[in-house]
Amino acid sequence: MSLQILLFLLLLVLGYFIGSYLERKHYRSIIKREAALNVLPAVASKILPAGSESYEQTLVLGNVTISVDYFKRFLATLHNFFGGSVSSYETLLDRARREALLRMKQEAQRLNADLVLNVKYETASIYKGSGSGVGSVEVLAYGTAMIPKRSAT
Repeated sequence: MSLQILLFLLLLVLGYFIGSYLERKHYRSIIKREAALNVLPAVASKILPAGSESYEQTLVLGNVTISVDYFKRFLATLHNFFGGSVSSYETLLDRARREALLRMKQEAQRLNADLVLNVKYETASIYKGSGSGVGSVEVLAYGTAMIPKRSAT
């Protein structure tokens, strides 16, 4: 019995340290790429800019699935038991939204877009096993890339 408790605590601590390290590493990557892609506006507005007839418009997507680590799942279980905000999932969703938006902007940049309009998000949780706990979260960011038309010469 004590071996099981020790194994549980070991996995919990290991999950905390590895999960925290990977989360910090992912945030550093996000911040670096956000700075590089900051020149490409992505807005929720549906209003076309003046001169929009000189643009081609195409759908761009960014999709990410991020798994919940063991420690976050344990904390969420405690929060569900006692009530309150589940901050361990808030950082998971923040990372997923930001990563999906970056991937969408990277696609728009590959197409030489000047702007992405009508940006929206779709979020889904993916359940693991027969329990009701979240195993992963998927976020899809999509919008309309405004690509300058090439002049025919």
